[in-house]
Amino acid sequence: MAALRIGVLAHPGCFASEVYGVPDLLTMASRVARGSGEAGYAVSVVSPRRRVVASGGTPIAVSGDLDVDVLVVPGFEAPDVAGLREHVTTLGPEADVVSAHAAAGRAVVSICVGAFVLAEAGVMAGRRATTSWLFADELARRCPDADVVPAELVVTDAGVTTTGAFSAMYDFALGLIAEHDGPRVARATARIALLDGARTSQAPYVDTALLPRPGETFSDRVIRHLEQTLAEPYDLARLADALHVSTRTLLRRVAAETGQSPLQHLQTARVQRARHLLETTDRTVAEVARTVGYRDPGGFASVFARSTGLRPRDYRAAFGRATSS
Repeated sequence: MAALRIGVLAHPGCFASEVYGVPDLLTMASRVARGSGEAGYAVSVVSPRRRVVASGGTPIAVSGDLDVDVLVVPGFEAPDVAGLREHVTTLGPEADVVSAHAAAGRAVVSICVGAFVLAEAGVMAGRRATTSWLFADELARRCPDADVVPAELVVTDAGVTTTGAFSAMYDFALGLIAEHDGPRVARATARIALLDGARTSQAPYVDTALLPRPGETFSDRVIRHLEQTLAEPYDLARLADALHVSTRTLLRRVAAETGQSPLQHLQTARVQRARHLLETTDRTVAEVARTVGYRDPGGFASVFARSTGLRPRDYRAAFGRATSS
């Protein structure tokens, strides 16, 4: 049997793990099926570009030979819907490759939000599809002629396969192994790799608290995260990691949307929380300061006074619960 030619379409900002995850599992499957003999898969990393740098600055070595049987499009870093939309517009060359590959009647596969590259290529119309549950609503808006099924893990329709987020690439690969080498090899490969070969749905993984809220901006997400981590020391790099953007992008977008820095928003949130605690509890000023993230009560008092015009003790005297009794 001739080796199945699989090309992983690397592109700027893609997840390197999604570039190499499928090939690695197929290599394991070949060992299971054939021992040290001829591999059943000829896997290459391809691109219409000469150079590709993945998310996190990882350089990816690519081939320009796009003549493959199966084209796999990995996902990419998407901090929010706006960032996803912006990034997809930069992937025109990749969308052209996908369009040509599908037009030739060859199989196309997307991992996670790689589905949006397929959408850009115009191959989703009339098909069932899925993507990361986090962005399924956006895919449905982007492709009104497609039947987007957020709960499903892997969907194949007329030569186009889409998957859920990140680890769903292994569910796709196990399915491919079962089709190409048989269920026994797929099960053995799953056991060796410690993979659950019985998953069928994304539904158990959905966290509605993480779903984008209607009209929610990037700054809304930043502020919400800051409010949830008030007591932690301010760390710009860690904040950027939590929002899946660079520190430069974080500062630029928050400033453009609000005219303030994340630190200013954090100070506002801390003072607001401190006001509530001073009004409704008997905690000392030092305890309130620690609760809202300040280790130095004097520094806390200065920030509080700049915001409210009163020192914490004076604020409690004016607005504390004892004054309302």
